[in-house]
Amino acid sequence: MRKKLFILFAGFIFLTLLSFVAHKFYVAIYKIDYVSDKKMLQITTRIFIDDMNTALFKKFKTHTQLGETSETAEDVELMKKYITEHFSIQINGQKRPLFFHSKELENNVLICYFSVKEVTKVKSLTVTNTILTEVFPEQQNIIQTNVSGKKQSLLFSQETISGTLKYD
Repeated sequence: MRKKLFILFAGFIFLTLLSFVAHKFYVAIYKIDYVSDKKMLQITTRIFIDDMNTALFKKFKTHTQLGETSETAEDVELMKKYITEHFSIQINGQKRPLFFHSKELENNVLICYFSVKEVTKVKSLTVTNTILTEVFPEQQNIIQTNVSGKKQSLLFSQETISGTLKYD
């Protein structure tokens, strides 16, 4: 009887603990600001570092150590290549190149800084973003923009990878 009671109690505890297991949250945030006096878009990405390393492994079949003391210049190059292949911007209907400036790590979040140069006026902004969606079907990419004081946002997922914002 004690054995059955113990098994029942252990099963109850096990099921209770399972209900508290943290579910991984798959989200990244991208901030795009138009700086008119510099005639550029400034782009800041915030992506979980472990998710980025997983995506780089899947894409390039090599282990990267972004955010670790063992990080290499090749790891950073693969990250830049991955981001520029999966994130693009069109300004007024014209695709524009992204320029990588730097990166930093804040806790477990990889923050990257990019820009698009020689932007005289923004009438429309089309963003395509498939970062991490091929690895994590639940991935959501939030785009926040500030162009000439007008704030707008887009939400991308595996189903919605592109959107256009209009500015007056």
